Amino acid sequence: MKTLIKVAVNDFRLIFRDNSLKIFLTLPLFNLLVIRYGLPYVAGVYEFLRDYIPIILMFATMQGSTAFGFIYSMVLVDEKDTNVAKVYGILPVSKFWFVVFRLLPPFFLATLATVLLLLFQPFYNLPVISNLVFSALAGLVVPLMILFVAIVARNKIEAMTWQKLFNIPLYLPITAFFVPATFTFVLAIFPTFWAYQGFDVLIGGGNFWLYMLIGFAHSILLLVWMVKKFTVSHYK
Repeated sequence: MKTLIKVAVNDFRLIFRDNSLKIFLTLPLFNLLVIRYGLPYVAGVYEFLRDYIPIILMFATMQGSTAFGFIYSMVLVDEKDTNVAKVYGILPVSKFWFVVFRLLPPFFLATLATVLLLLFQPFYNLPVISNLVFSALAGLVVPLMILFVAIVARNKIEAMTWQKLFNIPLYLPITAFFVPATFTFVLAIFPTFWAYQGFDVLIGGGNFWLYMLIGFAHSILLLVWMVKKFTVSHYK
């Protein structure tokens, strides 16, 4: 257990040794300031934007996840590129739980960023528990992004390309609000579909728990599969 915690802490320390990664730590704060102060002003000037505030918030709730996903995926790709991963591979610990512990810090940071964003946004008075649950589901995007990029990318250049491509299935489900209802569930194969649909129901005052339940089940199953695939390829 101590070894797992030490590695998780060390991952976080590595961020502060790379100036390019430290910049991304400020993005969730910038995102919060834009939603708290910038968006109300712009929506006041251009009133037609008020109809799209739920959609804008959906985009915003995933920004913390993409920021921390980028940071930690670069850490894992760098250790693979420098063969440090092979050193971790000989540690006498479960590789599965070793990966899970390393994914916990970015998950909690992304969840916290989303919680604060929804807490301080001025448009909707959301219940605290619902905020926490939705934010945790949004936070699960982080480990999915990290593992996906670390599995397919061989170096940092490839990693940045794959991170951009990851944004397509991440945000594509938002189009479900602009197409006929018969086509929306085609997008249900993407985990974020359930998060966005649940958020839309939540701000409308409805019961969003079914969407959250399906979203968590979908994301966790996909995450378990990716962790197993990652442990096979990364530490050899």
